[in-house]
This record gives sequence, C-alpha cells and structure tokens, in this order.
Amino acid sequence: TMSILAKIAEIENEMARTQRNKATAHHLGLLKARLAKLRRELITPKGGSGGGTGEAPGSPRNY
Repeated sequence: TMSILAKIAEIENEMARTQRNKATAHHLGLLKARLAKLRRELITPKGGSGGGTGEAPGSPRNY
C-alpha cells in the first residue's frame, strides 16, 4: 500500500500548488476524484488477502 500512499501525497501536493479558480476547477475536481479512489483502495484492498467481511463498520448487520 506504500505506492498508494505515495500517490495520495503526490496528488495532495499538486492540489496545494494549484491555484483555485474557474480555469483550474475541473483539474482540481479530477484530482479530488483520484484521491477519493485511492483512499477507497487503501480501506478495501482488491488483493485476495481477505480483510474482514468487506462491510462498512456501521452496517445494520452488526446490530
């Protein structure tokens, strides 16, 4: 997962460098989407190294 963390840091750096205005809004939106995707992969790795039940911690089944 180190590569994912590195990618997240890279994207966050680019977002910090990018000025927020109408011209860059789309670019920042794409970066935010990539960040969200990477964070999801951190939480639920696609590898078959089974981590838990694959359910959200607050899912109704727990009650």
